[in-house]
Amino acid sequence: MTQEPPQFDPACLTDINCPVTGAMDWEVVKSYTAPPDGETDFGITPYRRDLLRSPSTGHVLNHHHFDLSGLYSGDYWDRTYGGGRMAQTYDKIMALPPEQSDNRQRVAYVQSVWSTYGPRGGDRTVLDVGSGLAVFPSAMAQAGWTATALDPDPRSAQHAMEKAGVEGMVADFMTDTVSRRFALVTFNKVLEHVPDPVAMLRRARPILLPGGGVYVELPDGEGALAAVGPDREEFFVEHHCAFSALSYAMLARKAGFRVQRLDRVIEPSGKFTLRGYMMPEETPQ
Repeated sequence: MTQEPPQFDPACLTDINCPVTGAMDWEVVKSYTAPPDGETDFGITPYRRDLLRSPSTGHVLNHHHFDLSGLYSGDYWDRTYGGGRMAQTYDKIMALPPEQSDNRQRVAYVQSVWSTYGPRGGDRTVLDVGSGLAVFPSAMAQAGWTATALDPDPRSAQHAMEKAGVEGMVADFMTDTVSRRFALVTFNKVLEHVPDPVAMLRRARPILLPGGGVYVELPDGEGALAAVGPDREEFFVEHHCAFSALSYAMLARKAGFRVQRLDRVIEPSGKFTLRGYMMPEETPQ
């Protein structure tokens, strides 16, 4: 994709309104004229983006004029998973021992929060939004859940059914109607990929069963900047934003949820992550 580089004017920082926090007090963390090491080459030329941080909220934004609407098209799927790589990557992740697996530790965390906040003896159905490889719903199924993997690409849904052994649902969560309800809806490193994460999270409310909740995992931009710096995957171009503990809570509240638990972790893969469990302010009927 070819884009015109933005004519960035630091004086215009106060014109940038954050969809999550409403913050307008931005400072430039770093300006990029080429993809940093490790970032997928999406063919964006010329390449110019600015990483911004709000001191009042700790929230981080990627500011650019790229059109990323087609980023996860069939070409992306082919480049990432074609030639049998989806099955190979799935097998590799599922074979990792728990102490080396982000996924197994994620499942253990969800099991822990559900034992505390979930209804006793209730339904154990989970909808994983943007499931991709379906490693999480597969591991949840192994832990006794009835898991559904939702992804807009039919090939991912087919992989979920044939390889991961769970139900695959082909849908765009932002535009399609999910006609069933679930005890748990999960967003594993998904909300940072959309322009309006509040709107996406809000769509989980009407499909929750009474007493149900939402697990949300997001890149910890605050932690990554403090510990390492900006040249990290938490801030790659495909992420519209990265979060702080405060902006995580603001996201939940703006979407109509209350945070029951929030933890900051460094995963076995080295990712800086905020993971937490939230419930609707008013349980939908």
